[in-house]
Amino acid sequence: MAEAQRTGKATAIVSIAVMCSRLLGLVREVAFTTLFGTATLSYFITAFRIPNLLRDLFAEGALSTAFITVFSRKIASEGEESAWKLAHRVGTLTLVTMSAITLLGMYFSPTIVGVIAGGFKGEDAVLTAQLTMTMFPFILMVSLAAQVMGMLNAKHIFGWPAMASSFFNIGSIAGGLTIAWCLDGGFGRRALFGLAYGTLIGGFLQLAVQFPSLRRAGYRPRLDFKFNDPGVIEVLRIMAPAVIAASAVQVNVMVNTSFATDLTHLTGHGGAVTWLNNAFRLMQLPLGMFGVAIATVTLPLLSKNVALGNRGEFRDNLARGIRLVFFLTIPASVGLWLLGEPIMSIIYEHGSKVTRTDIVESAHALRWYALGLAAYAGIKVLAPAFYALDRRNMPMYVSFFSIALNYGLNSLFVQLGWGHEGLAMSTGVVALTNFALLYWLMRKEIDTMGTKRLLVTLAKIFLATDALALVCFGCDWLFLSQWLTMSFFLKALSLGITIVLAMAAFIAVANALKLREMRDVLDAVNRKLSRRKRSA
Repeated sequence: MAEAQRTGKATAIVSIAVMCSRLLGLVREVAFTTLFGTATLSYFITAFRIPNLLRDLFAEGALSTAFITVFSRKIASEGEESAWKLAHRVGTLTLVTMSAITLLGMYFSPTIVGVIAGGFKGEDAVLTAQLTMTMFPFILMVSLAAQVMGMLNAKHIFGWPAMASSFFNIGSIAGGLTIAWCLDGGFGRRALFGLAYGTLIGGFLQLAVQFPSLRRAGYRPRLDFKFNDPGVIEVLRIMAPAVIAASAVQVNVMVNTSFATDLTHLTGHGGAVTWLNNAFRLMQLPLGMFGVAIATVTLPLLSKNVALGNRGEFRDNLARGIRLVFFLTIPASVGLWLLGEPIMSIIYEHGSKVTRTDIVESAHALRWYALGLAAYAGIKVLAPAFYALDRRNMPMYVSFFSIALNYGLNSLFVQLGWGHEGLAMSTGVVALTNFALLYWLMRKEIDTMGTKRLLVTLAKIFLATDALALVCFGCDWLFLSQWLTMSFFLKALSLGITIVLAMAAFIAVANALKLREMRDVLDAVNRKLSRRKRSA
């Protein structure tokens, strides 16, 4: 129980920090879309996909997962001094390797853009390549930031690492828009380079803000070129398959972007890339608040359970994490499906550069992305558990399959004429398939996953979510049917009332069904309020 309370407290801290980051990221996308429009912004989004993919491949996905696993074991079995030595060596290797990748990426940017964005031709392709070249140093800074985050998380310091990406958004918004305005006050194509420079400013801030916490934790950075250290080799050994396994979602998003640029070439409308990006960005809000937060807290705990031989605690902690992400993300999925269009309208429908068509098409993509939201969150918790057990190849094989399935479904759905909605649908179906395979493999690995209890929990969650859906339908009939004729204030008020009532209905039914996860959340809130009263 004490372990569950500590995990819940840490998860709450990370959830709040990630929520701030995701909200700032949403503000960033809204500002960029409003000022540049969907067609012009597509070039920047496509260019950023490339260093962003490498970030997940080498930094926040594979490197972070592998490093936290080995670093946590070092602390548990050999002590802090040995763990810090490992950090010096991995940090030096990261600096050398990512510097080389950055230089190569900048040089080959035109070729890379030609491969992943074949739908862009002539000046469009040149502009995208130049933006990619400008942003490539971002991967170096964010890779170092990911290692710092891993060290802090392994030391059970979660707040500042989770807040670091908020500073990335602050830097990219403030710096990017300021430079963009200086380059082109009308926010045309030339001003996109301001956004590219803002990305670099944000990446530097994401790294820099974590160093004070790291220094207080006892770390003093220095270069150490002893790359044949067993710990370094173990990190690389885990990282190699994790490069693919931990980044399947981003690889699939990149494939979707490639297909979306082809849609741009075929239809003559440049909005498909931005429509998908708007939808995916909004889905990232609950995914980050719940899936990423729970996974961030759970991974160091699972690694220590394995290092200390506590297989029973490993099973309990993993099963608890999966149940909790389903409890938090399934109602969010249904809410996004039912309220996607009004939410998109409130967020993006400002100014003359965003049309009603942009809102409707973005909402269509959001519905199909939301289909896989709970599975995405479950994968965030489940996939790293294989690395803690030293079963690193299993997620890699599943990811190979999911990437191939995504490509096949994309090709099929585009041929069927389903456009960007088909691309989003493919991503949702692949996420569900990926989670199902990983769950089955983990169940075979550790004999039991508490599947019976999970199914009972899911049944209660779906019943509570039915109440949420009924409220959404009722409010749609009462408030939202006149949406197009409402003022912005009435739109925001109506949508806010709908969301509050839907959440209240879900909480009431979940509490009535005595859903354990609901009681845990309410107990955590009560403890927080009690501490504040005592402090006051």
